[in-house]
Formats: sequence, C-alpha cells, structure tokens
Amino acid sequence: MPRILLHWLVLAVALGLTEFLLPGVEITSPGALLVSALVLGFLNAILKPVLVLLTLPITVLTLGIFYLVLNAILFALASVLVPGFTVGGFGSAFLGAIVMSLLSIFLGALTGLRRADQ
Repeated sequence: MPRILLHWLVLAVALGLTEFLLPGVEITSPGALLVSALVLGFLNAILKPVLVLLTLPITVLTLGIFYLVLNAILFALASVLVPGFTVGGFGSAFLGAIVMSLLSIFLGALTGLRRADQ
C-alpha cells in the first residue's frame, strides 16, 4: 500500500476516534470522514508550514503554546471547508486537534509510518 494512502487512512481513523471521544466534533457520514481527513492532511502539508513561519514570533513569546492554537485553527478551518464535518466551537477544535494529533502519532507508530529512527 502506498505510504501516502496509509497516512490518509491513519488520519481518517484518528479523526473517527476523535469524533467518537469528543462530543463537540461531529461527522455525519463515512464519506465526510474520508474527505475531512484528506482536507486536514492537505491543510497540514500546505498551509501549516506557512502559518508556522508567519506566527513564529508569537509562538516563541508564548513558549510554543500558540502552536496548539494554530492546530485548532486548522482543525476548525477543515470543518468549515467540509460539509458533514462540524466542530462545536474553539474549545472543541482545540481539544479535537490535540486528541487527533496524539491518536495519529500513536496509530502512525503502530503502522510503521512514524519510526524511532526518523
């Protein structure tokens, strides 16, 4: 299985588990789940590096905490872009981004996407 497809599936499973665990995150269908994972992957690959660079001064001033806020903003942006994927508010986006990040790291380690030697 190509690595990018496996990564997409890991993101989809992590997002599905996040939706199951958090009441403020809702996904209406399996199709919306797959599209949401694709959009989140795209936002994290394309938009996030630019935003990290632009917000570097505030991230340094807040000792890295603004990076979590940036993740929440991208999580909420994905919910705006994808019909069928809703986030209850900024708190839900913040928690959703943290839970999804932790789950995707864990699932990536299980599948071999994230190895200790990388």
